[in-house]
Amino acid sequence: MPGQFKRIFDGQSLVGWHAVPRRLAPIKPGGPQWDVTPERLAAIMAHTGRWTVEEGAICGRQEPAGSGLGAYLLSDEVYGDYELVFEAKPDWPADTGVVLRATDIGSQGFQVLMDHRKSGNIGGYYGNGIGGFHAINFALDVARDAAGQPTGLQLEDPATTIEPLTPLKRSLLSYAASGEDFLKTWHWGDWNEFRISIEGEVPVLSTTINGVKIAELDASTLPADLFDRQGVAALLGRRGRIALEVHDNDPIVGGDRWGYDAASRWRNLQIREF
Repeated sequence: MPGQFKRIFDGQSLVGWHAVPRRLAPIKPGGPQWDVTPERLAAIMAHTGRWTVEEGAICGRQEPAGSGLGAYLLSDEVYGDYELVFEAKPDWPADTGVVLRATDIGSQGFQVLMDHRKSGNIGGYYGNGIGGFHAINFALDVARDAAGQPTGLQLEDPATTIEPLTPLKRSLLSYAASGEDFLKTWHWGDWNEFRISIEGEVPVLSTTINGVKIAELDASTLPADLFDRQGVAALLGRRGRIALEVHDNDPIVGGDRWGYDAASRWRNLQIREF
């Protein structure tokens, strides 16, 4: 029988959570390490982000602002099969997400995307350090007013994309809402409720946003060249941490991945274990 929901954030402090650098992990278990200079590696390892509690919400930012260096905030506890409920409010642009069954370094696990930036997706999945699979059904951009200020989300024009939405990415989902359905339920500039579940040794993941089911992924159906079941099982095990992400910037997306002093916010985090 499922248990009762319990709070995993007290709304006042970061007790029960700890920050770690956004360490580079191989794309897949046993894969090659990233080719990074010692100077870049030292910079990455020196940054754990700026994590604060503001008006009852966890706020994650790059530290210092504009550094381009991200981080993770990890739960002290580990969890196996569960439903996670929270509200989120990311700035534009803020490339963020929640990693489930994350390892101690944060950058390995099943990520539920909150890529609130151009060519991003919200509610789909990415295989952080477990194959690099990208399971999404739509890509986003921002609408702007006459002064160039962002006014809301819209679907991306494929002709302008920096990360193409391919048939393969769409095919990996066992359920996919349309981009139009997502836009109808998303609250621009306000709080959005996420309900995320993960269940099974080779898990099934589901994402619901503001009461609308957005995506489902059955990891047992992923192609072998994208997902090594045995390798992932050995790396992650059946239980792992919950990781909140502040992404770093890169030469491809640059400041459009994480804006200067942008923040992502989470509140009312609760978990119900199966």
